[in-house]
Amino acid sequence: MKDWTAIKERYMRDDLSVRLGGLAANLSRIKSFAGNESNRSVVESLIEESKYFIEWTAREAEVETAAQLVELQLELVCWQFKMPQSWPDANHRKQIADKSALWSKQVLASSGLI
Repeated sequence: MKDWTAIKERYMRDDLSVRLGGLAANLSRIKSFAGNESNRSVVESLIEESKYFIEWTAREAEVETAAQLVELQLELVCWQFKMPQSWPDANHRKQIADKSALWSKQVLASSGLI
């Protein structure tokens, strides 16, 4: 079990742009790992961590970015909810990978790091 308090303390030391960059990196990792059915637990962990990153970050973001993050969090919850029955389906995993890549680019653009 992860120590979310310690993770939050470390994560919140960074400024908003770096935190958004970290979220974008997680989404990129989801894309990379979603191609292989045996990576389900890794993807589940990245989704859970990303949901926390959004929760900790959205309140400090500009309104437009915060709205985007809330939309992303809802998408992550849907992926999580459907995972038990849909993860074995390669097409479903490809959709997650493709959407993760798009979200990663959007969040990274919002971060101002690029």
